[in-house]
Amino acid sequence: MADPRGFMRTRDRELPSDRAVSVRIQDWREIHHHPVGDAAALESLHRQAGRCMDCGVPFCHHGCPLGNLMPEWNDLTWRGMWADASERLHLTNNFPEITGRICPAPCETSCVLGINQPAVTIKNIELSIVEEAFDRGLVHPAVIDRHTECTVAVVGSGPAGLAAAQQLTRAGHTVTVYERADAPGGLLRYGIPEYKLPADVIERRLDIMRAEGTVFRSGVDVGRDVTGEDLLASFDAVVMTTGSTIPRDLPVPGRDLAGVLPAMDYLVPANHAALGEPVADALVATGLDVVIVGGGDTGADCLGTAVRQGARSITQLEILAEPSRERPAGQPWPTYPAIFRVSSSHEEGGERVFAVSTVSFLGDDDGRVAGLQVVDVEQVAGRFEPVPGTERVLPAQLVVLALGFVGPEREGLGEQLGLATDGRGSFVRGEDFATSTPGVFVAGDCGRGQSLIVWAIAEGRSAAAAVDRFLTGRTELPSPISASTVSLRA
Repeated sequence: MADPRGFMRTRDRELPSDRAVSVRIQDWREIHHHPVGDAAALESLHRQAGRCMDCGVPFCHHGCPLGNLMPEWNDLTWRGMWADASERLHLTNNFPEITGRICPAPCETSCVLGINQPAVTIKNIELSIVEEAFDRGLVHPAVIDRHTECTVAVVGSGPAGLAAAQQLTRAGHTVTVYERADAPGGLLRYGIPEYKLPADVIERRLDIMRAEGTVFRSGVDVGRDVTGEDLLASFDAVVMTTGSTIPRDLPVPGRDLAGVLPAMDYLVPANHAALGEPVADALVATGLDVVIVGGGDTGADCLGTAVRQGARSITQLEILAEPSRERPAGQPWPTYPAIFRVSSSHEEGGERVFAVSTVSFLGDDDGRVAGLQVVDVEQVAGRFEPVPGTERVLPAQLVVLALGFVGPEREGLGEQLGLATDGRGSFVRGEDFATSTPGVFVAGDCGRGQSLIVWAIAEGRSAAAAVDRFLTGRTELPSPISASTVSLRA
């Protein structure tokens, strides 16, 4: 245990301050400060790590599908043993610098200290360990000298694909990762705004993977440029990690008006522009009234993006009622509660409207969206019923649909590989992530459904162990979960 009285000496959470709102909305640079080597920051980190109680049953493990060794690396952080802390961190997580930035930290809502005190700052400690390790030169490629003669194709370079690829490369297999975008990273690179997850953070980790021997082929649309038959003929195993990319639509009158588009059709070009790669004819929010339909994290990303583009007004709509500020009675510790949360984007501007539904989109004479007709709703017997007399029109020249995703693209590669889909539209796989097509495995959101980054990494690591066992008859790779945990998806 780091400090037996640490949770009594330090009762409050301490986190690095974010960049001032008035400053950060003027650029696309990262919002959060991550000071490394700073004496005051290290002292704060020392206190926070010392609050960890090294519980006999560490329920932070319950919240994290990766099985992260939080009490161990909290203790090592408290002792200033950075090399050992980094080693423990990387034992269970391939990309802590990414999860430390964008994971919603279900581990913290499962923290035992959080029952009656503010939880340990697990997420910030995780990020601080890996950033200190990079700064001190403690993170190195794990180059192996034992190679099998097996080849593996990984289709998709999001968190599941990258995790599977790194694990399989370290097991000695020859791994090629295919990505249809112009650079690896999947939605990590272009779907998450630069101000939350900078591209150079992703590239730093990709350089390590390249040094380990993983091969990346970007700009290749597998299913068109390379067929499923080509993969099966050229590789001993194929891992599908294409994500859940079909957006959930809103089929109401006026949906076909210009200026109404899915979130990724808005965020991806915006991220390209933030990286100095503007996309021709991309819709931007400059000077417009923007309405975002959907109250989740993706909607918040759209809000922060619209702020930086100079929108005239921004309104984010959510059909559910406004959550409570405290943990609901029906969602007791250590579950992840549905409570009112304020993201960094919400701090920057815009209005959030709850318990409201879109009735129709209204257009102008040129066929462009000009507004939304909305109505307040209330839940009655599990259904959303309109509240009479609350109909109104919100002005909008840009509407972004941030309603989540309904599954992977099934045409093309999925059909070529003979992959079946379930009732949710996801690819069917067994307990060991294997499909009915020999040698083809499925991991991440395309098999699990839309979920958290930690679940994607855990699935990638587990699928890699299954592939290694398929190829060699045994494996020493860790397998934190099985495909059956799909019923527990977050």
